[in-house]
Amino acid sequence: MQLENSSMPNIRIGFGVDIHQLVPGRDLIIGGVKFDSEFGALGHSDADVLLHAICDAILGAANLRDIGFHFPDTDPRYKGADSKKLLKESYKLIKDKGYKVGNIDCTVLLEAPKVNPHIPAMQNVIAELLQVDIDRISIKATRGEKMGFVGNGDGIQAYASALIYV
Repeated sequence: MQLENSSMPNIRIGFGVDIHQLVPGRDLIIGGVKFDSEFGALGHSDADVLLHAICDAILGAANLRDIGFHFPDTDPRYKGADSKKLLKESYKLIKDKGYKVGNIDCTVLLEAPKVNPHIPAMQNVIAELLQVDIDRISIKATRGEKMGFVGNGDGIQAYASALIYV
């Protein structure tokens, strides 16, 4: 049974999370920005944990499944893929359903290097890809405080929430 409330505006909220292991010899790319680091995230693509979480948030809000469904790590086309292209494609998918991005709110968990100095650059990249004002992209950062896989420097994690609307 499908219920419809015609007085309800078409606003949707989505949530995304991504986790990657940190290893030597890989680039560390977060939010489309390359960090100076001897460790990088391990993944099939460029392993941009923040952009992957945002993809999942906007896709989920539009009921379009997740990043793995659209860009599977079993597909050689996405080997080493630039995650900016994945976010651009995810945005196109929600746009094709008539949605626009209201805002994005994210948190990156990484022990080192510091994320905060790179936040304005990451906001610029994401705002451009999602065709919104930079003020609609909120990025925060925290550490693991020497606890768990983030605190031990073994991994990186990101959370993202997205509001989309027609």
